Amino acid sequence: MTSSVTALHARAAALGVEVQWCDIQGRRHHVADKALADVLLRLEGAGGDAAGALLTCVVGAVLPITATSAGAACWESESGQVEPARIVGDGLWRAPARPGYWRWLQGGCVQPVAVAPAHAWYPPRTGNCRHWGLAAQVYSLRGSGDGGIGDSQSALAWLGQIHRHGGHALGLSPIHRGMAGGYRPYSPSDRTAFEVVHGSPMQLFPCAAAAVRSADPALDARLSVHEAATTIDWAAAVADKNTWLQRTGSWLREHDAIQWRDCMSGCGGAASSPDAFAQWVVREGWARVQQQARTLGMGIGLIADLAVGFDPAGEEAQRNAGKVLEGLQLGAPPDAFNPEGQAWGITGFAPQALRRSGYAPFIALLRATMADRGGLRVDHILGLWRLWLVPCGADPAQGVYVRYPFQDLLNLLVLESWRHRCLLIGEDLGVVPEGVRRCLASRGVLGTEVLQFNGDESGYRPLRRWRPCAVAMPSTHDLPPMAAWLQGDDLRWRLRLGWASASETATALQQRGRQAALLAERVCREGMTPAEPLADALRLVARSPAVLALMPLEDVIGVRQQPNMPGTVEQHPNWCHRLPAPAEAPAEVEQRLAAVAAARVGGACAAARDDPPEPHCTREVDDEN
Repeated sequence: MTSSVTALHARAAALGVEVQWCDIQGRRHHVADKALADVLLRLEGAGGDAAGALLTCVVGAVLPITATSAGAACWESESGQVEPARIVGDGLWRAPARPGYWRWLQGGCVQPVAVAPAHAWYPPRTGNCRHWGLAAQVYSLRGSGDGGIGDSQSALAWLGQIHRHGGHALGLSPIHRGMAGGYRPYSPSDRTAFEVVHGSPMQLFPCAAAAVRSADPALDARLSVHEAATTIDWAAAVADKNTWLQRTGSWLREHDAIQWRDCMSGCGGAASSPDAFAQWVVREGWARVQQQARTLGMGIGLIADLAVGFDPAGEEAQRNAGKVLEGLQLGAPPDAFNPEGQAWGITGFAPQALRRSGYAPFIALLRATMADRGGLRVDHILGLWRLWLVPCGADPAQGVYVRYPFQDLLNLLVLESWRHRCLLIGEDLGVVPEGVRRCLASRGVLGTEVLQFNGDESGYRPLRRWRPCAVAMPSTHDLPPMAAWLQGDDLRWRLRLGWASASETATALQQRGRQAALLAERVCREGMTPAEPLADALRLVARSPAVLALMPLEDVIGVRQQPNMPGTVEQHPNWCHRLPAPAEAPAEVEQRLAAVAAARVGGACAAARDDPPEPHCTREVDDEN
């Protein structure tokens, strides 16, 4: 190794850049020097002195704090309460026993410290039924007067269905403010703001919303066409629903002074701005859905979804100028499904800038997404550990892994979970560094167990080997619904897209048939009486030892359209299919929900022989699979 390469690697180590990485088969790859130099050049511009920035720890931990003055020290809480600080060694201090944001004070020295609880919040289990619920792509929900795009009122009917069957949660796809020029829920413009078309004027202001439609028959006709459609014409539907929202605000201002005054109060006096009014509508509408869940006695209610990054030209990037990765985009290294790697066209926060800012943008993001929610799913939670960064304009394979301040970010995540009474789910699929899943589980962050990933050519894993500290699901938004998986629809799509040949597809379809047979065999081996294959798959997931089970609506209804096919934009109809409302859903939906509910009852599930610990468990099964 030459001196220049040695110096390059030393710079990489200082910035947490990994010079080699392992793929999903365990093969080791070395980063090319040029690719490494390109990334370092961009990261070094985001450096700076982080002295005096926020420290984090767990309650009661020993924390190193460098004092610049002598004398007694104390801890000051957010409310101004003061308690003595106990020194336990040279420059080592015992953290407070209560979670919160504290200041360590000694003379003129001030050190802010975020003290996290040992475990994230999780609701207590009531009775003998373990927590379960449904997962919904919000845009796909259908309700009366939704303007053709799913919204908060559309969710209420499904919330009632979940409660009627004894469920506890409704998982939502991201409802962040989106990028211009298309709908991609995981590529937002601003994760602290809402996509306003997911707000419901009919829920909050039925008279005003109806009056606006009555006053403009052409607008009403267009909205009715959108509402009847089976797929969303995003450009047209967004334009018409935005018009409806804005005119509803204008109607209130002119005809209902009392309600308009309430809006002004909720918007901090800024409701005269059309966007501020629309933001209030969507925020208030979903807050009322969560309030309804609590009123019904559901232990969790709504689970939000937090996208991993944001548009480099969007509002979040502009608001956090100087703290955002410059000239780099997030992505994924080459793998079996994407041999060229992936570049997602989104960016994130620079790790050095996060430290220097005291993690202010991250804390603000958590507070915005946890407000009025009972849970938060963190997409690609491995991003707290490291992210694959690709120089803009370069091939995705020319990226590198860059480490992030994992323990600090995890402490803040757990602290805000505790403050908001909001459980945590981490999407931890794919290549996972050794020990990360175990660490997340020890802090009460649920992992993700997916049925379609729990089998291979030799069969499906016994339920006793599924992780208890996890959410169990049959599929995800990036996978075919189970009805489509059973029929091999995704394999035929790969043929249509040119990703596989006819002979490869024929072989894959035969293999899928064997997998379906192995799944049916696993159902029998778990002591279940086989019935409908789709219902069997849902019951199998429900009987897993995972403390939470979420069933995608696509699986419960039995549709075969895949919400999103990774690697496609225009080639596959992504993020556009609408689902029937509960009253219009097939009769089998009631049977499947009842079967899931029965399987989640403690005495009837596989976990009853080895009751899983609560989510602050440390016991993990097959941690690094």
